[in-house]
Amino acid sequence: MTAQAAESRELAAVIGLEVHVQLETETKIFCGCSTESSEEPNTNTCPVCLGLPGALPVVNEGAVEAAVKVGKAIDADIPEETTFHRKNYYYPDLPKNFQITQYDAPICQDGELEFAVEGDRRAVDIRRAHLEEDPGSIKHVRDGSGPLESRTTSIERADYTLVDYNRAGTPLMEIVTEPDFRAPGEVRAFLEKLEEVLEYLGVFDATRDGSLRIDANLSMVNADAVGEDGHIDDEVLEAANRTEVKNISSHKGAEKALAFEESRQRKLVQSGRAVEQETRHFNETHGNTVSMRSKEEEKDYRYFREADIPPLQVSGWKDEIAIPELPDARRERFVAEYGLSDEAASKLTSTKQVADFFESVAEQFDADLAATWVADNLLGELNYRDMSITDIDDRFEEVTRLVELVDEDEITAKNAHETVLREMLDKGEDPDTVVEREGLGKTSGDAVQGAVEEAIAENPDTVSDYYDGEDNALNFLVGQVMQKTGGSADPGEVNGLLREELAE
Repeated sequence: MTAQAAESRELAAVIGLEVHVQLETETKIFCGCSTESSEEPNTNTCPVCLGLPGALPVVNEGAVEAAVKVGKAIDADIPEETTFHRKNYYYPDLPKNFQITQYDAPICQDGELEFAVEGDRRAVDIRRAHLEEDPGSIKHVRDGSGPLESRTTSIERADYTLVDYNRAGTPLMEIVTEPDFRAPGEVRAFLEKLEEVLEYLGVFDATRDGSLRIDANLSMVNADAVGEDGHIDDEVLEAANRTEVKNISSHKGAEKALAFEESRQRKLVQSGRAVEQETRHFNETHGNTVSMRSKEEEKDYRYFREADIPPLQVSGWKDEIAIPELPDARRERFVAEYGLSDEAASKLTSTKQVADFFESVAEQFDADLAATWVADNLLGELNYRDMSITDIDDRFEEVTRLVELVDEDEITAKNAHETVLREMLDKGEDPDTVVEREGLGKTSGDAVQGAVEEAIAENPDTVSDYYDGEDNALNFLVGQVMQKTGGSADPGEVNGLLREELAE
């Protein structure tokens, strides 16, 4: 094909994912070493996770339970029996020179996950989800003085490399999708939804370093090979050379890496050049991908059965292991049960901790008041400070007390939000302390009436504007009264009193 003919082709991206999720267990998948992070390298290790001769693996029941929960959440088939295999390859962070994983009998098969992208609902098929062990972690380091973290760099700039085996053996679940994505933005939306579901299940901690890592496969095909339903024939997929982009560590990173790779491949095809089938590394600093090696094929890993781990009978676990209400179902219930808008319900179910806290507040106060305080005020202030709900999970009683002060008309909603809540988050104080120190108890009665009369007397021009029908005149007078009362008067009451005085 000439370069001119290639340039005129309409192309479509085909993307599939392999998402590696660290499962939250107290110990590693095949030994009793702790999964807690340690500042001292190579301390959470033993003969099993270091791969020493004669050491035998024992499967962590908690990891299997977590995998079953994931399978139920994605509506996957959980077979009667699942087995482990050895995947053979050499890399410095793989102490045994093989990885214990699952090959042709994974614990979850043929699942599906729905998500929203640009207002539309999409469903992506999940081919398989299997258990395996995490390798250790590698740090590329520059020579020099100072703490090790300050000298950690990219592989291209490093003088040497260190390996920490604390992570080796941490339970992983690898979730493999079908090549159902057609744009990098869809990938980001899917990953956000997947992480949300995993957190609801209680099997995943997004704050743990390296807890979610993505390998993405991308190829370009003729646009007319994509059916109206998005389906592409297997023959077309097999004929298209694809690249694998390794070790992407975030939703945003996945979108960025795939946008670059799509553009790179599109330019190659349209200039009449071939796309090499290879593995590429995403350089997050520069936002590009670089070639690492030619892409391995399945046969290169020489899979064979792990003789030290017998087959697991897991099908009965699907009925025995319960999973919590998942985000979509909870969102729909919040709309139906509490009369919330779709937008408010989405905010309030963004994490399980947020949803749980909202429901605890809604048990005590009006649902609209609870939604305003949790979805708008609290989450807004936390986001502004780059904090999450988990950063204040030991202070929920204080936030509830603040809502109570507003509900009982002891302080204004404005002061509660703009002064008390902000002081609580910035200084760690409880609401009653802030209210007392700032003198924010609500002003009413004669004090408010006096402030209204003063505001009218001091602003004759504004009063004339009010009588002339100026819309903002009354708002200005309300502001003056609020200023005189230190913001402790109720704005609605002030508005009413001003109208009464000006009507006389």
